Amino acid sequence: MKKLIVLLLLFIPVSTFAQAKYGSFKLGIFSPGATSTGFIIGYEGGKNIDEFLSYGYSIDWFHKNYVDESLVKDFDNFYGPNSTLNELRAKTNIHAIPLMVSLTGGWYVADRTRAFVAGAAGLEVLLVYYQNYDNPNNDEFKSAFDFAWRIGGGVSYEVGSRSDAFVEIDYHYAQPSWQFTAQNNIGQTKTFERKFDMSGMMMRVGIRFFF
Repeated sequence: MKKLIVLLLLFIPVSTFAQAKYGSFKLGIFSPGATSTGFIIGYEGGKNIDEFLSYGYSIDWFHKNYVDESLVKDFDNFYGPNSTLNELRAKTNIHAIPLMVSLTGGWYVADRTRAFVAGAAGLEVLLVYYQNYDNPNNDEFKSAFDFAWRIGGGVSYEVGSRSDAFVEIDYHYAQPSWQFTAQNNIGQTKTFERKFDMSGMMMRVGIRFFF
């Protein structure tokens, strides 16, 4: 009888953990190829499969206002050198919003401390505000999409019975793009491809709640 009670007591927390849902809030820095480093924030929700594996979904937001230097070079070659005007043409304001599903595996490495690795895949949504190429004082809007994937890992610490603090490092890959046609002063036309290299490393800290 005593053995049965002990087994039940051991089984209950494992079952509870296996069924636990969670929500995580993350804040950190992201360094994509297209822009300089900036802040990225995100939310991840999910459910534990067992004491080792969990699956979830996530949404992140990264914003940057910058001048696309590679586009400046293309404009210099096509329109002719004019750094001030071509930099105005290449001024860009982006909002990157990756929407992803993930699978995470974790294990204890010390008391209340777990290491974890994670992989994710999904859709990169890029909202782009840019200058009209023929009339650079006019603003334009465009959205671009691409398949995205992410791989990384980190360490979490059990702050309480239903909360963890964690730090993670990930590599994120996505390259949304679109094409447009412009005409210069002598009537020549050219098709440009605007490719946004949103691939790079990110490092974040966060807190996770179980419910």
